[in-house]
Order: sequence, then structure tokens, then C-alpha cells
Amino acid sequence: MDGQQLAVAVHGEPASPNPSPQPPAPNSRPPRVLLLAGPASYRAGAFATAARGLGLEVVLGMDLPETLAEYWHVPLGLDLTRPEAAADKAVAFAAGRPLDAVVAVDDGATLAAAAIAARLGLPHNDPASALAARDKLVMRTRLAAGGVPVPWFRAFPVTADPAAVAAEVLAEGVFPCVVKPLRLSGSRGVIRADDVAGFVAAFGRTRRLLLEDGHPPAQTQILVEEYLPGVEVALEGLLTGGTLRTLALFDKPDPLDGPFFEETIYVTPSRLPADTQATISARVSTAAAALGLREGPVHAELRINDHGVWLIEIAGRSIGGLCATILEFGAGVGLEELILRHAVGLPLPETGRTGEAAGVLMIPIPKAGILRGVSGTGEAAQVPGVTGVEITAKLNHPLVPLPEGASYLGFVFAKAATPAGAEAALRAAHERLSFRIDPAIALTVSR
Repeated sequence: MDGQQLAVAVHGEPASPNPSPQPPAPNSRPPRVLLLAGPASYRAGAFATAARGLGLEVVLGMDLPETLAEYWHVPLGLDLTRPEAAADKAVAFAAGRPLDAVVAVDDGATLAAAAIAARLGLPHNDPASALAARDKLVMRTRLAAGGVPVPWFRAFPVTADPAAVAAEVLAEGVFPCVVKPLRLSGSRGVIRADDVAGFVAAFGRTRRLLLEDGHPPAQTQILVEEYLPGVEVALEGLLTGGTLRTLALFDKPDPLDGPFFEETIYVTPSRLPADTQATISARVSTAAAALGLREGPVHAELRINDHGVWLIEIAGRSIGGLCATILEFGAGVGLEELILRHAVGLPLPETGRTGEAAGVLMIPIPKAGILRGVSGTGEAAQVPGVTGVEITAKLNHPLVPLPEGASYLGFVFAKAATPAGAEAALRAAHERLSFRIDPAIALTVSR
């Protein structure tokens, strides 16, 4: 979904080129929610649909230049990379149309959401805490200070000599290690290195990605940390006044050993022992407190090995992509509705999940190229237990796999009596899908 489609999904077709709605009389309006999202967001449309179902008014704040926002009839075009500037514009907007809640849909919106909510006096995470949940170096530092176990870590300038950095890592005895950008999400630029040669290649590859993305060399660092083996899980939670409510715990049955860390299958409920699950929830609660997170959704990634439960990351937003589709609470309440209810202070339904197990497959991109065709979607949809197949990649558009890429080919959803049944349905459906990806042709212009 591009930015213009997203704006229509949230607000409907515009009635005039430059709408200027007037605020209603006091006490006569529904709660008004500011949704912050990027123009390629998977989830803003789902949040808007849930808001309409609750009778809320949605204001879309999109990461767009002002001129493009006006063209697409987006009420607020914001630069989400400049949280204070975004807050200035949002506060000015709220002077005419008061806001009752601010919800960040994507990682890139969390810092601006915290700044805006703080300026408006709305429930929020402190901006410093939002930064800690966004920046991996700040996160590791604050977790360690808060008594949360962390692996060995250190940040190096993106301009550093990879061979010299590799020698320092070798001297610390932390091979294998993982190279990470500080603020990219979705495992972009995250690469495992097992030795000096592999480290030099990994550091250089992550550096190229950051520089090509426009990160300023003088201000950009790369995190290096000890690799943690083990089983990986994801926890979806909701914070209220610093108290964590665990909404779902996902198993990730495919091994994530590297060199890249592309997530594929999520299945809930977890098949881990109950005491391990309790330890995972406690670790996330402690980590949130160490970072200072107190309000709203959190999405955490953890690893479990013989040395305990390790927090890999915790984000101050809900699960990404279309994965939230499989989560229902109470009498069919979706995750987006639950988050919106919490944000505006409406009563929350029972948040314990009951009934069938559920799973989602994020279809990985196998190679770079141009997507020319997709087949087998009908057969995949007919697999018992599969509840939906959605191809989100566009035909005749380029595909970029991890570690440089930032998207998937699409999603498969399944429900079954057991987690193993949901996982099996997802794997069977994936086997029926086929993608034609032609090599991209590099064009050269002669002078």
C-alpha cells in the first residue's frame, strides 16, 4: 500500500482539494487519534479500520513532505526523523483539532509519537525511553545499567577500518559475533561473522547499506555484539503505567543462526514450558522498566539457551507486517482495536487468547531481481488450516533480499487445533507457491 492508497484507506476519498475541517463544539466529538506511519506502512489501514469500528476519529500523520501530503490529502505531513519538528507541527494542528491519543504504527514513528504526546500532555513513553527502544546501542547500555543480562557489545564508527575492528573483536574473544546497524529494523544489515575474514566482509556490507541509505558518515556507528545461540521467540505485550500485560508469545520454529536473520514463521501459543514462558514475560517486564517504557504496545525478541533468557530487542510498538492479523482477544477483538482502546482509555476486553493455535509465514525473498510472476496461491489457500494468502510484493518491481532488503513477498496465515498443526499448514502452503524472479538488468548510458 503506497501513501496515497493509505490516505484514502484512512480518510476516504477527499471531497475537496484542500479540506479545512472545523473543530466541532466541545464535548460533542468522538475521541481523536493521531496515527503516525510511513508511506509504505503495512498496518495503518488496519488501525484506521479498527478506529472506525470504535467510533474514533483518525488523523493520519505521514512521513511525507508538506507538498506531497497536500497532494494526497494527508492532514499532517511530518518529518518523523526530526521528532521535535514533528511535534511542533502536531501541536499547532492540535490547537484547532484537539488530539486525545497518539499511536505510532511503525518503528520510525515511535520517537515522534513520544515527543508529540509529551508536548500535548497525553499518556506516553518518555522520549528518552522511546530512543532507548529505537537505538540498539542506547538499549544495550540502559539494559546493562538496569541489571538485565546483555552480551558483550561495543559500537564503532562506520568509517572505522574493518580489519582493525576485527582485531579488537578477536582480542576480546567474542567470535562468533553479530554486526548491527543501530536503528534499522527487520534484521536489515544484521550479519553474523565467525572469523576475521567474515567480519571484514560483514562490516563492509553493513557500512555500504547505511551510507547508501543516506546516514551521515561522521555521525553513524555500527554495533558489534557477541552472538547468542538458542531458540528465539517473540513477545507481544501492552504496558499500562509500567505494568506489562503479555498478549501473545510466539515460537519461531525455523532456526535463526545466521549469517542473516530473516524471520519466517511465527506460531502462537508457544510450546515452551510454562515456567520458561513466565521467565520470558518477567524478562521483558524488567527490560521495559530498565529502558523506562511505561505505556502502550511493546514487541520483544528474545533467545533462550543454557545460560538463561536473553533480550535481543524490545520495540515500543506492536508487531510489524501483517502478522497481527492472526491475533484475536476476547470476543474477536483484534490487536489494533486493543491498542486503540488502551490509547484512548476505553475498557479493555479479556486479553487472554483462547481457542485455536495460529501462525503466520512471512514469505522470504529468495534472491534479488524483478518479480515477474506468482503461481500456486490458489493451491496454497486450499491447504487445510490456511486462512489466507496475501502477496504484497508488486509484479514487475525489484526485489531485494536481506540483509539489504526491508520487505517480504507476502504472508500466509493459518489456524489449527495445535501449534504444530498451524506450522505444518504454513509449510505445506509455502511449498505450493512459486515465484518467477528475473535478473535485474543494469543499464549503462554511453557518453
